[in-house]
Formats: sequence, C-alpha cells, structure tokens
Amino acid sequence: MERKKASEFPQELLTLFDGYVHGQMSRRDFLERAQQFAAAGVTAAMLFDMLKPNYAWAVQVPPDDKRIRAGYETVPSPHGNGSIKGYFVRPAGAAKLPGVLVVHENRGLNPYIEDVARRLALADFLAFAPDGLTSVGGYPGDDEKGLALFGQVDQGKMVTDFQAAAMWLKSRPDCTGKIGAVGFCFGGGIVNQLAVRMDGDLAAAVPFYGVQPDAANTARIKTPINAQYAELDTRITGGWPAFDAALTAAHVPHEGHVYAGANHGFHNDTTPRYDEAAAKEAWRRTLDWFNKYLRA
Repeated sequence: MERKKASEFPQELLTLFDGYVHGQMSRRDFLERAQQFAAAGVTAAMLFDMLKPNYAWAVQVPPDDKRIRAGYETVPSPHGNGSIKGYFVRPAGAAKLPGVLVVHENRGLNPYIEDVARRLALADFLAFAPDGLTSVGGYPGDDEKGLALFGQVDQGKMVTDFQAAAMWLKSRPDCTGKIGAVGFCFGGGIVNQLAVRMDGDLAAAVPFYGVQPDAANTARIKTPINAQYAELDTRITGGWPAFDAALTAAHVPHEGHVYAGANHGFHNDTTPRYDEAAAKEAWRRTLDWFNKYLRA
C-alpha cells in the first residue's frame, strides 16, 4: 500500500484514530464513527487500513546490516514481573560505548522500535529495547492483540521491569556506565517516570509525546530532559508548559520542542501521521542530546 500523508486525511479522522490507538474506543466504534469520512469507493474499513502501521516502511537499518550486531537478551526483574526480554544492538567491533534504552509505544516491541534501536547502534550507542509484554508472551506480531495484552500487565511492575533493563544496560562490561533513554507515546511517559525514579543513574532522557509527571515528582528529577511534542497533539502537548516550569524550578537542564502541524506519533514512520521534517529534526536533537550528556 502506498504511504499517504496526514494532510490527505481530515484532522478529525486522525484525532479519532488517535483515540482508537490509545484504547479510548474499540475498532468497531472507530469504524462506526469513521463512516462519516468515507467517500465514493473508500469505506471506513479502508480508511482504517490506510491509517494503521505498515512495518515494512520502518526498515531504515536492516536487521542483518553488517555494521551492527543484534540479538535478544533476557534481563532479571525480581521486583517487577520476574524478567523482561529485549532487543540488544551494538555497532560491530566496537569498544566500550554509552547505552540508550528504547521504550516502545502501547503495543509492545514492534518492528519500528527495533529499527530505532538499530539506528542508535549506527550512531555508536549500545541500544536495548525491552518488551513490556514479556510477562504475557511478548509482542504478538499484531498491534490490536498487543493493545489487548497491555491491559493484562501490572503497569507498576512494568515500569520496574524497564528500570531493571536500564540498570542491566548500565552495568554491562561493554557500556561506559553512562546511559540515556528515549521513548515514544507510552514509552515517552515511561522515560519521564524513569527520570523521576533513577536519580543520577539516568544521564539523559528524550521523551517523545510522553505524559508528564506532576510537579512533586518533577522536583525529584536530576536527569537532563529534551522533550519532543506535536502541535496538534493537544492532549499531551498541553502538559508541556507546566512540566517546563517545574523542570526550571528544579534546576534541571532541559529543552522542549513543539513541531508545527505535526500529529501525535510523528516520528513513527509506519503510519500517515509520520512527519518526515519533524521526525528528522527531532532525531537530530535526540542524538545531539545523547552525545552531549553521555559521551562527556
């Protein structure tokens, strides 16, 4: 299927799909409400297929790229769900490097997130992308099933699993001991939570359109944060001014960037919500932030 752009769809339809993605309605409800946007020869079901992820589009770095070494590791998480499995990628033949934890959206460890990990390896980082669905069998290869599984996992224990994964990465002998975290949507919120929980153990954080902690928890943050937001994602971006003020009050080095005309999920290159210009600029800022705080 040919990739379409967000500008080819009514914004109301994109907002409706965002509600479906975040579990606010069932697929059936989405299809019923999307019927108003159907036109001659285009049904609501066809619109759904156009908007859902196509993971073939996400392969910027093939899994068998000779410049990297990739595989799966299982990390103990005794205070969480027991263990968490993840995708570990490093540059081929590299010495000690800083590490970056990559936290997925609310579907589990899908091919897009694995590709993001490979992109980080090509930028000379160790990258570890854990699967928060490990305790229920892992990402099932289907986003709808992944969302259903998400509701079966204790969210508090899942955060503890991600923290265990971060500490595993930090303590690896091939890691310099400096680690950062990047996350998207649900994962952006997790990155913010890790910044609250991990004190100085997390040296840099880049949350993409992630839910922000409240002022009391923000006061605990010591991790430099570079937050990425979409202008049209008012549900999440609306929380940035208060987060910005709380980070300033806590004397935390931070930046926040709101990309004009961009939708929630603009970095995910598997759906029409992908915004190439915003995604590339946000990724440049991500790498600059990690290079600044993880290589010193």
